[in-house]
Amino acid sequence: MPPADDPRLRHISDSIRSIPNWPKEGILFQDITTTLLDPVAFGHCVDILYERYKDQKVDVVAGFEARGLIFGAPLALRLKCAFVPLRKPKKLPGETIGEEYTLEYGSDRIEMHVGHVKEGNRVVLVDDLIATGGTMVAGIKLMKKVKADIVEAACILELPLLKGKDKLVEHQVGLYTMVEKDVL
Repeated sequence: MPPADDPRLRHISDSIRSIPNWPKEGILFQDITTTLLDPVAFGHCVDILYERYKDQKVDVVAGFEARGLIFGAPLALRLKCAFVPLRKPKKLPGETIGEEYTLEYGSDRIEMHVGHVKEGNRVVLVDDLIATGGTMVAGIKLMKKVKADIVEAACILELPLLKGKDKLVEHQVGLYTMVEKDVL
């Protein structure tokens, strides 16, 4: 894990754009797509994740739609392990298994192909950010359904005021994040 004063973390933090009043009035949205525009910042994200998990014997990186796919796939390549996309309903052909979850503005579901994560696989769950924790908890429950071992959940950005990390603690899963922003 890089020290808090690692200049890569500052570069990543500075690459995240804040958009006021989106998706609704009073919200200061943290847009990580601008990190993807900066190949140095994007590379730092993948490098730091790789450094964290390279000695953890990871079998599967599971990335959440949409931006967790973007960060998770190159991590899986670097780790030389499988990559499993966690997608919205009806996006994957063939037989799927899923988990419902609630959001601050409704509910949703994530799905993965049956048999792509097996009992005992060591899994890292990857998303771009954690806010209230609903999406990540759904991923945790999905991995527990197939009896996988969750190494950790990892996000580029955490919004700690929304207490998503607390929900992961309830499920006995650790969370690794690179950047924290105290914004709503």
